[in-house]
Amino acid sequence: MQRKVTCLWKEPGAPKPYRTGVSLHSHTNHSKEGVYFILEFAARHSILRRALAAEEKHAIREGKTNSLDFLKAYWTPPLPPHAAFELEKNQIEHDLGLASMVSITDHDNIEAPMLLRVVPEARRVPVSVEWTVPYKAATFHLGVHNLPSGSAESIMRHLREFTLQPVDRRLGELLEMLHQNPDVLIILNHPMWDLAAIGQDSHQRTLRALLCEHGDYLHALELSGIRRWEENQAVLHLSEACNQLVISGGDRHGCEPNASLNLTDTESFTEFVHEIRKQRRSHVLFMPQYTEPFALRVLQTLLDVIREYPDYSSGSRHWDERVFHPDNFGVIRPLAALWVSPPFYVRHFFSVVRLLELAPVRRALQLALARPQQQVPFGLSGRQEVAP
Repeated sequence: MQRKVTCLWKEPGAPKPYRTGVSLHSHTNHSKEGVYFILEFAARHSILRRALAAEEKHAIREGKTNSLDFLKAYWTPPLPPHAAFELEKNQIEHDLGLASMVSITDHDNIEAPMLLRVVPEARRVPVSVEWTVPYKAATFHLGVHNLPSGSAESIMRHLREFTLQPVDRRLGELLEMLHQNPDVLIILNHPMWDLAAIGQDSHQRTLRALLCEHGDYLHALELSGIRRWEENQAVLHLSEACNQLVISGGDRHGCEPNASLNLTDTESFTEFVHEIRKQRRSHVLFMPQYTEPFALRVLQTLLDVIREYPDYSSGSRHWDERVFHPDNFGVIRPLAALWVSPPFYVRHFFSVVRLLELAPVRRALQLALARPQQQVPFGLSGRQEVAP
């Protein structure tokens, strides 16, 4: 097994011996992203809690909805499939000078890669998905890459059925079915992230149980381009403890290309899968944007989400056309159809976020939020290669 991790800002020549850069785990406007985090945030901040209560009363009074439902509401990332594909492709080809492979993984659907495969320059895009897996009290995301196109829709029906109605024995059956196809790659995405908010200790226990029960069907653990240094370091230690490979995953939702890529000499995605699964070789490359302060990157993604895109098709140009909520009949509709204009406090907050567009403001925040992230070591004991 060969696990190698390098950072481009420290080893600018790292990509040169390789033929191809691989972008794994990114999202398009076909991905439905939950908004339950708003309710969790409001529980800790009384001002937001009161504002949401007032907005709910107003919406009910206007007959727009019966209540604010943060479980059914969702938002979609701004980039359509082709724009997302081009963003990832261009970073690899222009910045690294390598051939590119891009695997897009929207939440629980394969619409984006299926659409891209009819575009000549994207016809080799693998059919991939980020599968939501309830397991005990926790929730995990599995990146399932390179599904056979002829049976992908049928496979997705089974995966979605499990997500909606999880049965313990069924998870093993589905993972075994996926694993039996030697061209399919199964990645445990951001394994340390407590998605179900059950507490870090409970999440860690459940993660260990998942790896003990189903680890033979998981081909790699993700080093994420949007998670903190310390969390990725913990994933490295976990990979060492369970003798598992690590792999990249950018988890891009906005307009910043993936900050974590893979380097390979393979020429097709299927060959890359074989390199991971059979040869057990993976070289993860972190891109310079990963050194930006974490809080600033989160704000930049929010800015990408709320930015207007006048060249996009009608219905996806404004942020409130990309956020959805049930109306008073339970029909999911964009927020733009449920109000005349956003509430004042929303407009005010977004106007503050948009100050990031100003170079002096961004530089000031970089200085204010900076920390010596480059000093945090990536390291493994033993013979595995890591270049911090």
